Amino acid sequence: MMRIDAHQHYWAIARGDYGWMGPAVAPIVRDFGPADLAPHLAAGGIAATVLVQAADTVAETEYMLSLADAEPSIAAVVGWVDLEAADATETLARLARHPKLRGIRPMLQDIADTFWVLRPAVLETLALLQGLGLSFDALIQPRHLPVIAALADRLPGLAIVVDHGAKPFIAKGELEPWAADIAALARRAHVCCKLSGLVTEAGDDWSAPRLASYVATLLAAFGPDRLMFGSDWPVVNLAGGYDAWLATAEALTAGLSETERAAVFGGTAARFYRIG
Repeated sequence: MMRIDAHQHYWAIARGDYGWMGPAVAPIVRDFGPADLAPHLAAGGIAATVLVQAADTVAETEYMLSLADAEPSIAAVVGWVDLEAADATETLARLARHPKLRGIRPMLQDIADTFWVLRPAVLETLALLQGLGLSFDALIQPRHLPVIAALADRLPGLAIVVDHGAKPFIAKGELEPWAADIAALARRAHVCCKLSGLVTEAGDDWSAPRLASYVATLLAAFGPDRLMFGSDWPVVNLAGGYDAWLATAEALTAGLSETERAAVFGGTAARFYRIG
């Protein structure tokens, strides 16, 4: 089965809309494109990727779609739209005409209102995604888990994937209430999760043993058929890099069967993002 990286980014700094970049992430404040990622994909046997938004502008989504036109390894794009805008419906319909746009991701972690995604105008727009063949990436923190559960209940036809395991507080060693909330959310069969971003949350001295209980929690909650590997490259360069995280993810899932590992490292993403 095709191996897929279900979560990576490309960016060009001169475009000017990456407002979250600053001194705290200085090592990744430079351009990253397909040629930079290609050696890591080759080394890991990764055939395709899902390119995910990193700026809250439609212009960046259009930039990513232009990259996807030129780069065969980009199998799907997850973009951004202002879900409360008066023209949200028209913008979504226009972008969805591109064959590689497969989802939308608002940057919920940066929105102060934890319940923003349940606002009537946002729900009205999200309800359109299924008809357009689009899914919803939830970039969230633990505080949002019950909110995404409520969203999943209100829109049972919306395919949802939680990015980065909802960013548990690994550096603090806190497992609860994150683990209980993850298990509760996972009872919704149309919700999946990405095995990604964990090393960034674990601190500079992260290790496989420190991550083990969090990975085990995600596997127990979602199972291999609803869990998908993602690198979060180049953000992962802040915490050891692509190859180290891939090797660690493989080690922490070594107890799975060959079929289950194939799901985590490709099958789940292929099904969720309709790849291949």
